[in-house]
Amino acid sequence: MTFTQWFQSWGGEAFGWFLATTVLILMIALPLMLAVAMIIYADRKIWAAMALRRGPNVVGPLGLLQSFADGLKVMLQETIIPSAANRGLFLLAPIITFTVALIVWAVIPFGPGMVLADINVGLLYLLAASSLGVYGVVISGWASNSKYPFYSALRAAAQMVSYEVSIGFVLISVVLWADSFNLSTIVLEQKAHVFGLLNGFGFNPLLFPMAIVFLISALAETARAPFDLTEAESELVAGYQTEYSSMSFALFWLGEYANVILMCALNAILFWGGWLPPIDWAPLYAVPGIIWFFAKILIFFFIFSWIKATVPRFRYDQLMRLGWKIFLPISLIWVFLVSGYLMLTRYGA
Repeated sequence: MTFTQWFQSWGGEAFGWFLATTVLILMIALPLMLAVAMIIYADRKIWAAMALRRGPNVVGPLGLLQSFADGLKVMLQETIIPSAANRGLFLLAPIITFTVALIVWAVIPFGPGMVLADINVGLLYLLAASSLGVYGVVISGWASNSKYPFYSALRAAAQMVSYEVSIGFVLISVVLWADSFNLSTIVLEQKAHVFGLLNGFGFNPLLFPMAIVFLISALAETARAPFDLTEAESELVAGYQTEYSSMSFALFWLGEYANVILMCALNAILFWGGWLPPIDWAPLYAVPGIIWFFAKILIFFFIFSWIKATVPRFRYDQLMRLGWKIFLPISLIWVFLVSGYLMLTRYGA
């Protein structure tokens, strides 16, 4: 008896399904919010360590409760809406950003069978839902009725569109190889992929360059350094968040970090075997799949933080050049290479 069937057995078919789905959503959303709080703490600690500082170390043991203290402070503040702002859109923007960051997690498989919606076009849903995130930024920039947030919104729109194109082509390479849009199937296709020993498309010399392109595009898509031109403090004060305060400001932060964790998860799922251990060796499967998956997410988050602490910000023209003149042609050529190789070897054309 599945989780949903158990609820349906005593709540009726429709109400039982609704109840089961609500519980499953909360089982993903609440730990995700906790993960965001801890990831912000980790980000600040890594950043501090690389700058030879101590980072958060006062609130709670080792400063672990710092994020919760910040959250509480933000919740108790007043939401100030600028008199010239468009009130409805101004408040809607952070809600859109936060909601979109959450709905994407419905198709992420945490382990074998551990997925809320195991749909056969999971990757397409992911691409569609994650591209909605830019609406929150654009609406916030426009509704603030202030020049800096508006500049920031224009940058964000151009940046996200530019890098989504190359992300799309990278995903095509993965889909061609896995022969499926379902994320669980993509993970299972990576089992013993290289030499019958290594689990992950990333170990494949033909797909490794795409793993690198995807990692860098993921940085640009989530507006992390060195692509954080939407909130370049030296030019745009705080970018599209300039006029925000209290909980509306916090929703942007939560959405931003939920997206960062999502991109780390996607790197793990698409190229590095998701919940599978790195090597196809029986004793390693004794460790639960979700532990491997979380370990990979943390490794990728460390890489994200490391880049943020060490790489200077791109100029806007460099950002566009990288997206359109380098990543787009490379990912497009790679689709031809991958499809040609598969036609020769798998389909015998």
